[in-house]
Amino acid sequence: MAGNRALYEQVILEHNKKPRNFREMPDATRKLEGFNPLCGDHFTLFVKLNGDVVEDVSFSGAGCAISKSSASVMTTLIKGKTIKEAEQLFATFHKMVTAPPDAPIDEESAGRLAVFAGVREFPVRIKCATLAWHTLLSLLDGKASPVSTE
Repeated sequence: MAGNRALYEQVILEHNKKPRNFREMPDATRKLEGFNPLCGDHFTLFVKLNGDVVEDVSFSGAGCAISKSSASVMTTLIKGKTIKEAEQLFATFHKMVTAPPDAPIDEESAGRLAVFAGVREFPVRIKCATLAWHTLLSLLDGKASPVSTE
């Protein structure tokens, strides 16, 4: 587990320092705000859909290292995916981070998301890690109301 924890910390720090797809998108077909009142995270997620394919995705705002890095990794993974594939990634991610700390990780289905399994050791941080993902799910569902982790 020590190796996994070191990788987890490295990914969190790298994506927090240099987040991928961190920008506003003026030509987005959808955008939605997400808030985590407990931690103070506040992001706006932008998506450009081409039919049911996520052609482009980005985010802006401010948050803790976990929420920012989770949003960064998420945007790299869902770009080019269909809405259904993005929803499946959400389900995989959510199941993994909300599982008991000693539950095995299906690294094959989790792929690069497996590094976030360490979040489940810190239950208060799960909302930080899932904020962008819940915002994405609501955005893809066509919802217009801001998303809150409360």
